[in-house]
Amino acid sequence: MTFLEQEIATQPDDWAAVVRRLPEVADLLPKPGERVATIGCGTSWFMGQAYAVLRESLGQGVTDAFAASEHQLARGYDRVVVITRSGTTSEVIEVVEQLKAAGTPHVALVATAGTAVAESAESTILLPEVDEQSVVQTRFATTVLALLRASLGESLDQAIADARAVLAEPDDTAYAGFFDAEQVTFLGRGWTNGLANEAGLKLRESVQFWAESYAAMEYRHGPISIAAPGRATWAIGEVPEGLAQQVRATGAHFEHRDIDPMAELVRLHRYCLARAVAAGINPDEPRNLTRSIILEDATAAG
Repeated sequence: MTFLEQEIATQPDDWAAVVRRLPEVADLLPKPGERVATIGCGTSWFMGQAYAVLRESLGQGVTDAFAASEHQLARGYDRVVVITRSGTTSEVIEVVEQLKAAGTPHVALVATAGTAVAESAESTILLPEVDEQSVVQTRFATTVLALLRASLGESLDQAIADARAVLAEPDDTAYAGFFDAEQVTFLGRGWTNGLANEAGLKLRESVQFWAESYAAMEYRHGPISIAAPGRATWAIGEVPEGLAQQVRATGAHFEHRDIDPMAELVRLHRYCLARAVAAGINPDEPRNLTRSIILEDATAAG
């Protein structure tokens, strides 16, 4: 059993546990009305994207999500949420130092204790129970998003139930009709745009596979041109009216389930694992990737 397989399987329990923990960390997280930014790299950035749109849609305040290397924190924010599994990513360490120098309130969500970000951030929420040995992130990212969703007042009960059902489903029905697709495009809308971005990244990382992601309403503005027989379009969350029929008219497979989008991301995790196994690829050690990006000129080493 790979580390990735083990880590995928714990997610519903991880979400339930972090929701129970919310009361002890709630004071460290953004309050309604605050102007907030999130900072992360790769998967952590995409979780920030999902949270940002969801928080704004719930009327809790302006929220932006930035890649650590491309932030616009000079715009001014009341609080910054820093997301980093390793706590050693160079770009994130640099942002934390800038936040400290500017006196900007911030909280870091980190899996690994004793690391540069965990030790130097103004406030840190440690989540060591969802740290991972696989390079490919799954449970840390979704558990962070579960915590952030719960902090907005959302119930995770349905997400947990849906994820458990996804994990219990037999392989022969979980990906029926598109398992061998030569290409997959993921679509999201609203807060699930971030999840679509993450889904595409997961498939590229774990299977070295051609996967793309777009906002669902943008798909008809060009990207649908690659839809064809033998390919798949996978929508996470809300589907614009008529889009499924347009995709099917190209001969491509259209995939969508009416379940909590985070549970659908877990189904994608299973798909990545199954495709990697079928291709003879070790998903724990993706090509050209490491657990953390530590640059030579970093202000701190991991």
